[in-house]
Amino acid sequence: MANKAKKSGNPPTDYERIFHPQRLAIIGVSAEASGAGFGTGIFKSITAMAFAGEILPVNPKGGSIDGLNIFKSVEEIPGEIDFAIIAVAARFVPDVLDACRKKGAAGAEIISSGFSELGTDEGKELERRIKEIAAKGIRVVGPNCFGIYCPASGLTLLPGPDLSRESGPVAFIAQSGGMSIDFAHAGKWMGVRFSKMVSFGNGADLRETDLLRYFKDDPETRVISMYIEGIQNGDSFFKEIKTTASKKPVIVYKGGLSRAGARTVASHTASMGGSGTIWRSILKQANAVQVHDTEELAQTSLAFALLPPKTFSGISVIGGGGAIGVTACDTAEAYDIEIPPLADDLQARIYDYLPKPGSSAINPVDVANPFVPPQYLKEVLLAAAEDKRIELQIIVSLLYHYKSIAKTFNKTVAEITPYKELARVIREVADKTGKPVIAVLPNAKRGVDDLDIIEMIALTKKEYVDYGIPVFDELHDAIRTVAHVNTYYGGKNHE
Repeated sequence: MANKAKKSGNPPTDYERIFHPQRLAIIGVSAEASGAGFGTGIFKSITAMAFAGEILPVNPKGGSIDGLNIFKSVEEIPGEIDFAIIAVAARFVPDVLDACRKKGAAGAEIISSGFSELGTDEGKELERRIKEIAAKGIRVVGPNCFGIYCPASGLTLLPGPDLSRESGPVAFIAQSGGMSIDFAHAGKWMGVRFSKMVSFGNGADLRETDLLRYFKDDPETRVISMYIEGIQNGDSFFKEIKTTASKKPVIVYKGGLSRAGARTVASHTASMGGSGTIWRSILKQANAVQVHDTEELAQTSLAFALLPPKTFSGISVIGGGGAIGVTACDTAEAYDIEIPPLADDLQARIYDYLPKPGSSAINPVDVANPFVPPQYLKEVLLAAAEDKRIELQIIVSLLYHYKSIAKTFNKTVAEITPYKELARVIREVADKTGKPVIAVLPNAKRGVDDLDIIEMIALTKKEYVDYGIPVFDELHDAIRTVAHVNTYYGGKNHE
């Protein structure tokens, strides 16, 4: 998909050739068996991902790698290229980039560091030359970045040979390569599936504003998440994020808001951090969602990807233990979410399925013990959903207690825990009632003696995610995430 021209007189950016290149040049690979540079690393990662197009390795020494001929220069490659990955010493980057431009490349990512982030005159001059070449008609991601991850084509970050090839609705824009690869790995087990991810590092050319503009209209993207350290043009960014957030949820993790963080940002990607107060105000005006760490970023992305696009003012909470109910009420009130007591007739129906004594059907529903059969929990959820004030349900399952039963029957925890049936009935409830259900899986046992429980929880999460059920480790995280969804859709409805 082409986008608007980046500068007057230049051709439109051909994002299709950037994210789905048919011919990919990788400059800086090594034919030596011991080659461990970034160029060889990204080559190995992309081949491990089963990249869909043709790979064209380049190194002045020539040779071969994994059965592919290594070209001695970009100019030696026959025909045009679509995209290039550049991993050579900083001083060689401008000439290599210009050769890629002349080969017709729509874009290039520069993994190499040694530019403006160093604060030296030499580094700044090299980056100036990159900008100059980009202005002639090639889009640049970087320098000093981990590049692009696109599951559909098999482009991957450095180092990312084992990222998921399953595409999804979440895009991620980041200045930090480390943040990008961490989020990509976290997303794999948390259930966040990505359309595209761009680590742009110093951002000599393509930056947050350009990418917001692209993802706003990208049909493969429904949710946009960002990690920002600094921006170049505040007015343009504010205009673009406001326009984009009016169309799709935009989730922002802003780094460098503290004085110490701002110093680190300056040495990381040569950016300015900015005032926390100003950023909060900007994001609120734009109706973007602000988060404060990578985990919250992933959780919020998951919720926006899997929950219906609406607010949820009233919820039910079903789980074992009175303390869970107290925590739910306190947390929900802090986020302006109501947990209304259920109607008497619904309480009576629910109570029929709960163990006695010790249970409560008011809302939060205290199921008293963690071994209530999934079919009974299904009836509880179905009954609670009949209350018109309930718009979303949260079920808290203390599955780690099944270890005691597993020992009794000489089975593994995964064998004895009915997590597959539980996931299935939760999906059935959501489908039948039209009201989403969120799962929470706390785990108080995480020591070396409980690795079997950790495995069972991981299997359960996968089962839930495969059914399209958002799943969280803690109740607070689930309720906070619902609040983020409410904030966005509430603000959008009242623009």
